[in-house]
Amino acid sequence: MEIKGTPLELGTGNIGKLLKQYAIPAIIAMIASSLYNITDSIFIGHGVGALAISGLAITFPLMNLAAAFGSLVGVGASTLLSVRLGQKDYESANSILGNVFMMNLIIGISFTIITLLFLDPILYFFGASEKTIPYAHDFMVVILLGNVITHTYLGLNSMLRSAGKPQQSMYATIYTVIINLILNPLFIFGFNWGIQGSALATIISQIIVLAWQIYLFGDKNMIIHLRKGIFKLRMRVVRDSLAIGMPPFLMNAAASVIVILINQGLLKHGGDIAVGAYGIVNRIAFLFVMTVMGINQGMQPIAGYNYGAKLYPRVTEVLKKTIFGATIIMTLGFIIVELVPHAVASVFTTDDELIDTASTGLRIVFLCFPLIGFQMVVAAFFQSIGMVKKAILLSLTRQVILLIPCLLILPYFFGISGVWVSMSFSDFLSAILAAIILYRQFKVKKRTAKPK
Repeated sequence: MEIKGTPLELGTGNIGKLLKQYAIPAIIAMIASSLYNITDSIFIGHGVGALAISGLAITFPLMNLAAAFGSLVGVGASTLLSVRLGQKDYESANSILGNVFMMNLIIGISFTIITLLFLDPILYFFGASEKTIPYAHDFMVVILLGNVITHTYLGLNSMLRSAGKPQQSMYATIYTVIINLILNPLFIFGFNWGIQGSALATIISQIIVLAWQIYLFGDKNMIIHLRKGIFKLRMRVVRDSLAIGMPPFLMNAAASVIVILINQGLLKHGGDIAVGAYGIVNRIAFLFVMTVMGINQGMQPIAGYNYGAKLYPRVTEVLKKTIFGATIIMTLGFIIVELVPHAVASVFTTDDELIDTASTGLRIVFLCFPLIGFQMVVAAFFQSIGMVKKAILLSLTRQVILLIPCLLILPYFFGISGVWVSMSFSDFLSAILAAIILYRQFKVKKRTAKPK
């Protein structure tokens, strides 16, 4: 007997259609999320000033670290949820939903308290100067006070996707963007609240959408819904969720270390303007990276469900189609940036020096982007099917094992150009490693497969 609301089509439907069904809403949501960050930078750049963009760039490591703890819970739990649904273990699936609330509450509040106590020393360590720290401090105080809201909002969005509600997940992100687009100019230009107004717009939009998400999960007709008894922490759920969520956690945590090194290198060799230029480069790169992450999120429930159901040919098929789509997206980003970098940078500011510096950075950083879509998909694939060690290795390779040594060595020989080159060089090497690991995995699978 089939239970109404169970995403059984994940194990029976056409893979191409399923990937479109799940990935397109996720892609739209990710693009919306990227535009969310881009518009913040645009409003801040034009409404507060060029140094405010530099101050915003200083906050990226702390934002990445907060996102790391959010992904540790949200991504891990959503992957576990997909596998449990594939196994038709609905009791455990509901416990996962309740545990997501509790884990986000505990981690979110703890993170906020610790970081607020040491905020200014942290920001100086991240590359702030006397000119940029007022902007970075004002922005992060508001963001940190709403950190638990952000964690819970992102966690429930992951739950919606894995529970067979990709469109609602997409709407949640779009709603936050729309509300933010309305509040941002109102708070910055209308109320003259500066960079704090931008941060406040972000948190308010998430509060509103979080209330809507809770309403959706209150529907008792859904297989996965809020009810009494699911909020008690279950050690197995916590352990498995954190284990599966460890790769994206490490990736985001590593991103914090990387941005610190980038900011410090740029501040040393190019000053505050160079740091602001990275803020622009980061936002543009983020747009295309997040789009690929949207495809990966569409792949995740399909790969997880079919792997849990032991439908391995379907797992392979969704991987191939996801790699193709991701490569197309990143190649498009490469073409646009290489052809019109000045036009892209000028969207954020009218400062000529900042535009020129950002244009140079964009061209160098995007050199190996056509290869990075493949690398990101392979890492997400291993995470989706529970092969945690391989996912962790691939997550760490690009942002730690390869990039950190480059950032420590190349700037001493090539100055600011060495900072930019470090990013593209590590992208190239990590894509090669991903290809080797994936090839060996399929070679082993083929050798151990039983004849039909």
